[in-house]
Amino acid sequence: MGMSAEILTVREMAAADAFAVAAGTPSLTLMENAGRAVADAISARFATCPAVVLCGPGNNGGDGYVVARLLKARGFTVRVARDGIGRGDAAAMAEKWDGETAPLGRAALEGAGLVVDALFGAGLSRPLDGAAAQTVAALDAVPVVAIDVPSGLSGDSGKPLGEQVVRAALTVTFFRKKPGHLLMPGRALCGTLVVADIGIPTEAATASLFEDGPSLWSYPWPEAQGHKFGRGHCLVVSGDGHSTGAARLAARGALRIGAGLVSVASPPGAVAANAAHLTAIMLKPFDGAAGLAGLLSDRRINAVVAGPGLGADGETRETVTTLLAGGNRAAVLDADALTSFQDDPEALFAKIQKNDLHGRCVLTPHAGEFERLFPGLLGEAASKVEAARAAAARCGAVVLLKGPDTVIAAPDGKAAINANAPAFLATAGAGDVLAGFIGGLMAQGIPAFEAAAMGAWIHGDAAARFGPGLIAEDLPETVPAVLRGLER
Repeated sequence: MGMSAEILTVREMAAADAFAVAAGTPSLTLMENAGRAVADAISARFATCPAVVLCGPGNNGGDGYVVARLLKARGFTVRVARDGIGRGDAAAMAEKWDGETAPLGRAALEGAGLVVDALFGAGLSRPLDGAAAQTVAALDAVPVVAIDVPSGLSGDSGKPLGEQVVRAALTVTFFRKKPGHLLMPGRALCGTLVVADIGIPTEAATASLFEDGPSLWSYPWPEAQGHKFGRGHCLVVSGDGHSTGAARLAARGALRIGAGLVSVASPPGAVAANAAHLTAIMLKPFDGAAGLAGLLSDRRINAVVAGPGLGADGETRETVTTLLAGGNRAAVLDADALTSFQDDPEALFAKIQKNDLHGRCVLTPHAGEFERLFPGLLGEAASKVEAARAAAARCGAVVLLKGPDTVIAAPDGKAAINANAPAFLATAGAGDVLAGFIGGLMAQGIPAFEAAAMGAWIHGDAAARFGPGLIAEDLPETVPAVLRGLER
């Protein structure tokens, strides 16, 4: 079974397990397969050494007994540390363990060169306590391999459930990833992640959440007989003379990612600054909302980007209103285009919905901008994914909630987590380039959700390819290498 982009919640994964059992695979077989997958992953990465397997009372602990038995057979010196024998399938696997056993606690870890965390899986909904918490607190320099998710971590939100949580060097999960494997800080706590096939059939689950990547979308490769107008015309609105760079970054991103034409719409005071820096990107002066409406009378302009460097004021609100009114244009609203509506976000949502832009509009807030538009939602939602979904449903547009674990959500509930954003992206102007990427893709006819997901992934891949020393200007220039990789 190849790697799937589907992500399953804890409840959806439990349903997939149940489906497999109902389809004829005994639950003990699934447990044996899971334990073998973990043992295989350990054997491939670690030399034989003294290993301690921490077994909890549930199915995660049952997997742990299988791991202990198989590692012992492969030459590891194995000790099981447990708090009780467990129940159900876990008890059946415990009966097959004939090696050393000790109670959970710091003493059980003495001499360990490797620890296997089989205390609790993704279904845990409370903080670790008692002997389990004390044992996890004692895990210092020893490498830990976690089964399913590190104990103490929510499989759905990626957040620690309490003070104690396992920090794993390797996590082995089964069938599909869970949100907690990709959302921060869960992604960091999981270490290297392996997804193993344990015999659950592909049809066991239907997902609405995905890991962002090329399997979700297709880049619009130029046709041999195509022309620049066939690849769309993206218009990026510039701020005043002292804040023009952000718009040029977005415009460069739109052009590099394949839009046939890109123009910067410039207010009078910024024309000279923009003209001094633009070459392949065209310059279109305008004065006020009426002037911008005049530019938009050119129906070949089929995508607009607004926000970078505009200023969070009434003039920006008028600009956004003009951009969203009428026509069949796609729109990307970023930065100041969002913050300018912080006192009345419903007014922005009403404009989006009035102009039926749900499939052609993307909002790209970072966490602070998201809070201004959707006060309290990020803190109240069960996860970052659910917050983005609720926001998309409320505003009627695709919402791209930026961060090291960027989430893209559509009004219909479809969502994706982009997990390939390296730390180098934390640099001024990177978000402006991302807005341009998305606008340039929508100019080429890519729907809003796919354009946002593709733009975020290309953005992250470009940063990873460039590496240390990255500044925003480097991102568009690295796009050709990303596209060559996609073409291959």
